[in-house]
Amino acid sequence: MSEVSLILDAKDIVGESILWSEEEKALYWVDIVGKRIHRLEPENGRHDLWPTPDFVTSIGMRADGGFIVGLTRAVCLWTPEGVFEEFAVPEPDLPENRLNEGRVSPDGSFWVATMQSNLNPDGSPKDMDRQSGAIYRIDPAGHVAQLTPNEYGISNTMGWTRDDRFFFADTLANEIYVFDCDLSAGTIDNRRTISAGFERGLPDGSCLDAEGRLWNCRVAGGAAVAGFDGNGRLLELVELPASWPTSCAFGGADLATLYVTSARFAMPGAHLDAHPLEGGLFAVEGVGRGLAEPKFGSAPDITRSALEIAR
Repeated sequence: MSEVSLILDAKDIVGESILWSEEEKALYWVDIVGKRIHRLEPENGRHDLWPTPDFVTSIGMRADGGFIVGLTRAVCLWTPEGVFEEFAVPEPDLPENRLNEGRVSPDGSFWVATMQSNLNPDGSPKDMDRQSGAIYRIDPAGHVAQLTPNEYGISNTMGWTRDDRFFFADTLANEIYVFDCDLSAGTIDNRRTISAGFERGLPDGSCLDAEGRLWNCRVAGGAAVAGFDGNGRLLELVELPASWPTSCAFGGADLATLYVTSARFAMPGAHLDAHPLEGGLFAVEGVGRGLAEPKFGSAPDITRSALEIAR
């Protein structure tokens, strides 16, 4: 049986992109609309915050120290207390799009996905009227390669399996996909839908465990993390005291705790009064163990070590 607890009343507007640093024994994640990056040491409760100059959409660790960070349109290099140094702009000719999901892949590259922006400059909701998102791969030299057509609504979920598959999701379509993935060539193809129309909320961020199971946050009222096998069969549903879980990652001792971020985006005050844990950070025990997070880096030995982690 899984056990769920609140470990930080973060009150994130849109908490996202959580990861575990084994070296620091700390979690990092972002609050997109709150324009801030979190760091938390669960063992002692130390909590640090850094403001960002723009909506911050994703974060990954770098092999040479510091982080790679997705802002609204640019991917940047950043170190705590330092500046955000522009590194790559995946869609310079699509000003109505923004970045959303982003994660370091097992080969040490950074993958990001885009969407039509659903945010006004003040962080309020903005209507969407098209599916214009795509997936991109950014290598350590800063070269950007487009991996899919611009055909997704809200891009979410990134996970690479040991048997050369890649998981991805479209929140608006309520679908989770799997592709064939060739990391050595930096390509994906042969998309299949493994989950469509699941009735608990919509798919947001996910992570894989050591057994290859996909743990998917069910946003927009789902109030749960769904555990699927590689074919999309539901294995477990973890109920949460927050209706919009957004992103998850394994961390802690033996990578045996599933940490889950959440959102309170556009929720009315009456709802927040009745559900004060919206936007909190939660810990789930008893659902499995994770894998070490790959790091973004340029040296050949870094790439090899990242692949070894995945395999």
